[in-house]
Amino acid sequence: MNLAELQKIAAAGEKIAMLTCYDSTFAKLMELAGVDILLVGDSLGMVLQGAENTLNVSMHHMTYHTKMVKNGAPNTVIMADMPIGSYEQDNEAAYKNALWLIKSGAHIVKFEGGDKRVETARYLVERGIPVCAHLGFTPQSVNQLGGYKIQGKTEESAEHILKDAKAMSEAGASFVLLEMVPAALAKKITESINVPTIGIGAGIDCSGQVLVVQDLLGIYTGSANKKPEEFKSPRFVRNFLKDTNSVQQAVENYVQAVKNKTFPAAEHSY
Repeated sequence: MNLAELQKIAAAGEKIAMLTCYDSTFAKLMELAGVDILLVGDSLGMVLQGAENTLNVSMHHMTYHTKMVKNGAPNTVIMADMPIGSYEQDNEAAYKNALWLIKSGAHIVKFEGGDKRVETARYLVERGIPVCAHLGFTPQSVNQLGGYKIQGKTEESAEHILKDAKAMSEAGASFVLLEMVPAALAKKITESINVPTIGIGAGIDCSGQVLVVQDLLGIYTGSANKKPEEFKSPRFVRNFLKDTNSVQQAVENYVQAVKNKTFPAAEHSY
């Protein structure tokens, strides 16, 4: 399945199932399980490298892991994050780094930010590089946002995110990812733009869902400064391994839950 086909099934009302993936073994497993999009996320800085946030992830890290995922899942759409510092300086630098990810095996790149990044999105799309815009809570801005907090709770903030989503759609973005925003806002955005939305902590009405695979499997190790028993999984996470003894089956159950619209439930939403 390619990007155009994913957009068509989303337009027809079928949900898109996406998971993070960082290596060839899990990539193959996810391809067999029917995951629609594999996200090589800069979340690898936290779940693989043990850092407090994603801010130390480099282009070398991203291209290295993108190549591994491509090797394991040659027939699945691969989305790769553009790490902090790889797209903010100017559009030409953003294009150079995005092209590096595409050559490493990605079909589409994702970067964070709204109105300040609209021209970057347009620049990349005009040069043949598909883009996913990441709005709502943006992990690369964790210090600026004051921690891991829900976005779009006030009328002003919600209107700003909606405006950004519309602008990114008009600039040619193929998808909009919404993280940690109220379900009602995500529903409004999904109904207001002509490209699919992918939610994480954004309710059931997005066109698709994404989770970090370690979260899906109940692997909550916490950060370097927290003991495992002190770490609490995010509200939007469901442990799909809990009811099966198979990682493969857990991933398949996630895909089916997304497709059948039983995940996320109300308790996973804001």
